[in-house]
Amino acid sequence: MPFANIEVGSVGPRGNITLNRPDKLNPLSTETLRALVDAAHWLDEQPEIKVVVLAGNGRAFSAGADVALFSGEDPGVAARREAADAGWQMAEAIEAMRAITIARIHGHCVGGAVLLAAACDLRVAADTTRFSIPELQLGIPLGWGGIPRLVREIGPAMTKELVLSGRPFTAQEARGLGFVNRVVGEQFLDETIEELAAQLVEKSALTLAATKLAVNATSRAIASTSGAWSDADVLLTALSDPESRRVADDYLDRLDRR
Repeated sequence: MPFANIEVGSVGPRGNITLNRPDKLNPLSTETLRALVDAAHWLDEQPEIKVVVLAGNGRAFSAGADVALFSGEDPGVAARREAADAGWQMAEAIEAMRAITIARIHGHCVGGAVLLAAACDLRVAADTTRFSIPELQLGIPLGWGGIPRLVREIGPAMTKELVLSGRPFTAQEARGLGFVNRVVGEQFLDETIEELAAQLVEKSALTLAATKLAVNATSRAIASTSGAWSDADVLLTALSDPESRRVADDYLDRLDRR
């Protein structure tokens, strides 16, 4: 069935979700975020699916949240709040999928795309992948339940460093932090994903689901995302904060001068 800006399909026990706006480096617009929620629910309705690979078409996994989201004519407070909350809803839906999800990461993986990958069960990255979380440089907090998810994966100290600094980090560093499971040459990325998926589909659906549920329950006990619904409110506040907007303008001006 059709989904906005993404390709979704399945063959036997294998499903796939592919971000499909390669000309824009697969930005996560509100429309795309909602499509990801719908895709997660649709794939959950296919009982034979055991593994879902989430990827991005073109040169990048994803350049992250679409900054056009909050530009243009003001649709009103309620609509802006709903749009700001779409990322959290997306991450919750991907994390809650019954199937084991594998993020296939290459090119750029920026901001909200890091959180999309974090919502997946397993992550395989090309050795040329560049990660970054530049939200604070754009004068907004990291939302979408990103803080607890990153704390669960890489710990509080590195979450603070990478989010507060916004500095880029490599696939090798991401592997060292435990954020990605494997790092391979880009030419071996699909082969590695296929091998991993093949190992998983050999297992019974019952034992795969039981293991995923047990690990996720333990992770939520460490750092729950249930309170992250309020991330949208902090984001909307930052969008009207003069200093936050000045920080964003200065950052974008520096990018333009490069």
